[in-house]
Amino acid sequence: MLPHGLWEIKNWDQFLEILASPCLSLSQTLAESPSGARNPPCLLIMPGLLRSDRGGLSVSSPSGEQKDACGLPATRFWATCPSSSTVCFLFVIFAVSTVFHCHRRLALVPAPWAYAGHVVLFPRHLPRGGVFTINAKGRLGNQMGEYATLYALAKMNGRAAFIPPQMHSTLAPIFRITLPVLHDATARSVPWQNYHLNDWMEEQYRHIPGEYVRLTGYPCSWTFYHHLRAEILQEFTLHAHVREKAQNFLRGLRVNGSRPSTYVGVHVRRGDYVRVMPTMWKGVLADRGYLQQALDWFRARHHSPLFVITSDDMAWCRRNINSSHRDVVFAGSGQQGSPARDFALLTQCNHTVITVGTFGIWAAYLAGGSTVYLANFTLPGSRFRMIFKPQAAFLPEWVGIAANLGQARESHP
Repeated sequence: MLPHGLWEIKNWDQFLEILASPCLSLSQTLAESPSGARNPPCLLIMPGLLRSDRGGLSVSSPSGEQKDACGLPATRFWATCPSSSTVCFLFVIFAVSTVFHCHRRLALVPAPWAYAGHVVLFPRHLPRGGVFTINAKGRLGNQMGEYATLYALAKMNGRAAFIPPQMHSTLAPIFRITLPVLHDATARSVPWQNYHLNDWMEEQYRHIPGEYVRLTGYPCSWTFYHHLRAEILQEFTLHAHVREKAQNFLRGLRVNGSRPSTYVGVHVRRGDYVRVMPTMWKGVLADRGYLQQALDWFRARHHSPLFVITSDDMAWCRRNINSSHRDVVFAGSGQQGSPARDFALLTQCNHTVITVGTFGIWAAYLAGGSTVYLANFTLPGSRFRMIFKPQAAFLPEWVGIAANLGQARESHP
């Protein structure tokens, strides 16, 4: 057992592990002892970092006897009488550890309210029995689907699940997610086996081979994770301040001077789909007619509902959604890069109207209640139908209203 104030580090891995550890602060180690007494700076025995013949940090005396930096025999490097070079060395170690630790924390925790998550920095810390991770592709809706699919398939296959830092940076500022983070440096040293997923659950996914598996694709189907719905909803619980901000906004809304008893969130996705849907997928987006039918569906079933409109194209919504009933509020920010506010508003409503895209699907899934969606929005020969199964994307109890494909037929006779 080493005397108090002395660390013995036997190799570089152990040295790096101490630097990376959020539980070991070198500033505390250098300043005080466990008993609270002030001591000279503790020193690190690091064989191989400087010249050493006996397993400790040592220098040569004029007589040739190996001594440590304090002039003591080299069998131990005592925390007494540190030389100026030793103090400089310790200062460098402290600075490096501080910068390394702060960089890691800032990279993985993009906001002060986000969970830091357990971060795995060394391959040997990965659990035995296999590990699943997944590619972080797309924006918020896609990454929610990827996270939920990873969560479900890892549990189904008896593997530990880890998410990449990019996914943590996207989801953690909004949700109280719990899956640990696999540091990029560690991920690069793991012999991953890529395993592509379709956008729906298949029987072979219950027995995915391989010890270190990286799931790929754009999975976003309730068929992967609906049997774990309670757990998925827990993972995607909004942070309190995000939820409260949305609820405060909704509380201030009125229908003809009265607070509504029913809130219907409406998400209108346009953005890049305005170009992609008609050209690549031979399809259409939600038009004025669909939105009128969807809102009327709720008006026929609820007394004085309030429709909360969110979109990445709010100007289009104001031109095309009939607000003459005075029960429509254009609340969306219209910013794709800042989705938290719009998403939170949708999830805090009682019911949902969605058009296309995973953002709306996930908002409806978390909100619960009734959901109306745009159905049959591509022509029968569209390649989109090869990668997208409506019955796997929309819950069976959701209500579909068929899109008007007239424009698509004119463009693709």
